[in-house]
Amino acid sequence: MRIAIPHSLDRDEARRRLRDKAAQAADKAEGMATVTTAFADDDHMTMTVGAMGYTVDCAVELTESELVVEVDIPASLGFARRMIEGMIRDKSGKLLN
Repeated sequence: MRIAIPHSLDRDEARRRLRDKAAQAADKAEGMATVTTAFADDDHMTMTVGAMGYTVDCAVELTESELVVEVDIPASLGFARRMIEGMIRDKSGKLLN
């Protein structure tokens, strides 16, 4: 699933916010999930979220105007696709706030 979240920040500010917020992601999960993040470069981050026996891998790309999240949802979570997309939109948008 590909989710694009628009932003209007300049590139350096968007990068700074993404790094700052990604470092706090595990704390924000408040024990409900495990979250690990890693940066391949300034504009590409991988994120793995584990919860309720599932592991979901995400690739995050920062562009000039969007934060693009690619998520590989296991087939067994297909029933929750819309809920997961809504949660990703909400949480990913907060990465740049």
